Amino acid sequence: MRTRWRSDSPAENRTAISTEQTLGAGASAEREPSPQPGGGLASARGLSVGYGGVPALTGVELEIGRGTRIGLLGPNGGGKTTLFRAFTGELKPISGELEVNATCATVPQTDRTRLDYPVTCLDVATMGALARLPWWKKPGRKDRAMALENLKLVGLGERSRNSFGDLSGGQRQRVLIARALTADAELLLLDEPYTGLDSASAALLDGLIRDLADRGRTVMIATHDVDQARCWDLVLCLNGTQIAFGPPDTTLNREVIEATYGGSIVEIPGQPGRGVLPPHHHDHGDH
Repeated sequence: MRTRWRSDSPAENRTAISTEQTLGAGASAEREPSPQPGGGLASARGLSVGYGGVPALTGVELEIGRGTRIGLLGPNGGGKTTLFRAFTGELKPISGELEVNATCATVPQTDRTRLDYPVTCLDVATMGALARLPWWKKPGRKDRAMALENLKLVGLGERSRNSFGDLSGGQRQRVLIARALTADAELLLLDEPYTGLDSASAALLDGLIRDLADRGRTVMIATHDVDQARCWDLVLCLNGTQIAFGPPDTTLNREVIEATYGGSIVEIPGQPGRGVLPPHHHDHGDH
């Protein structure tokens, strides 16, 4: 689908767009082929977005293509969650323009999900179908079959009948990605998916993100790990405003990192090119 939000859009148009978006994390019940100007999946021009008319994030300028991995860097409170909410249509621009030529789904952190709820992995993955179905229709056999295929895609087909709460953190993260795929999301917004994962689980998630991009999905990953972000195609740095956007090798210089995290990098003696980032908040508000 093709959706455009502008700060000066008529109220009735903005309401219609919002209604379509809330069918579920940016998904619509019926999707039509979208015009792709320059192959772009999403773009922002002078975008400012926030809460109650007060900007929380300003100056966003970007163009995102299909099959791209984007690292989203910034301190907690820097605007990462605000940007995710703008992509899904939950927040509308205060100024500027945001155009999205894709369905979107947010994949939350697994440490914020209830683990005592009696659902299987297949149940959770099938919930993604609710994003593209009318409100009055429940998922059917085809939706469960699609959810099972997506569990197989993320390497958990044999765990489909296991309780979601009994899985490891890395496995739960992959089930939530399968749920987003069942929503038919073309733009996946991952909220710090590596938090709490061991090295083996992180490596599996790396491979899955790479595979999704190879299949034409675009994945934006919120993270605090600068070295990790260097491995992806693009990086977007935020700290209440856009600091930088571009390929990691040309974007992540010392000046950009210090502006992103609001302080000077402390160099490690005897380790040229290595340093420690300034401390930043770890609350659970907007990040």
